[in-house]
Amino acid sequence: MTEVQGVYATKFKEVIEANSDHKVQIYPFGTLGESVDVMEQAQAGILQFVDQSPGFTGSLIPEAQVFLMPYVLPEKQTEINYFFKNSKVINEHFPKLYADKGLELLSMFPEGRVHITTQAPFESPAELNGVKIRVMTSPLLVETYRSFGAVPTPLPWGEVFGALQTKMIQGQENPMFFIESTKMYEVTEVITDIGHNIFTTAVMANKDFYDGLSDDDQALVQKAIAEATDFILDYQQGLEDESIAKIKAAKPRIQFVSLAEDKRAAFREASAPVKARFVEMTGQSGKAILEQMEADLQDAKGK
Repeated sequence: MTEVQGVYATKFKEVIEANSDHKVQIYPFGTLGESVDVMEQAQAGILQFVDQSPGFTGSLIPEAQVFLMPYVLPEKQTEINYFFKNSKVINEHFPKLYADKGLELLSMFPEGRVHITTQAPFESPAELNGVKIRVMTSPLLVETYRSFGAVPTPLPWGEVFGALQTKMIQGQENPMFFIESTKMYEVTEVITDIGHNIFTTAVMANKDFYDGLSDDDQALVQKAIAEATDFILDYQQGLEDESIAKIKAAKPRIQFVSLAEDKRAAFREASAPVKARFVEMTGQSGKAILEQMEADLQDAKGK
């Protein structure tokens, strides 16, 4: 429960239980199956709430993959926080898309910069040629890593560590805290930041369940969501540096690489066509989502 999502869920539980007679039971990731199993349980009403990245819901809600698009989200933390709390695309557009799938979108929040773990260093798309990188089951992530020069390999999370151990794949991507907490560094030699994305997650409720709550209980859920979101944004300050220190202590020989802007430019250029592929995959709905997101990000600049 020390993962970002676990900390968020714990805060949500605390607020609900402190302000009502309701009890919240938390199931850590992996205890109820893989991501596809958990989403099916939430849609069926077996689970009342679920926290899942758009990377896993890409086939269910293709437009949600906009959060996986490389080099779109800002790197400045204050701008990221402002965008996630105030953007129209999150607060107005996405709730309708999730509702169509039987889900009430309650919140989206960032979990930290995405880093790529590999067995050898790389500084250009050419140096990733033939390297098998595990990605979430998202068509857009497949397109992104193909543009980066790698061989994208969709795998359920439960298979990743073993696949790296057996050299079936050579790398994967995740925020630094997750690389540390899952001990992914044990089967990794290099951790690289190319500045391409922020890991995003979405908190949802089964829509029938949520709509059946009293006005007071819906207000309580919204209060708990708001407090948990504020809490988790503060909680993450310094988390990446702490995780790096823990990894260095556990494996001193591991290499940390942050590509300079001139090196990142090659990845930006190579992945530029991914934006057009997103629109091809999602049609007019996706095009409207992308345009609103770009307007929201422009609004967040300098905040």
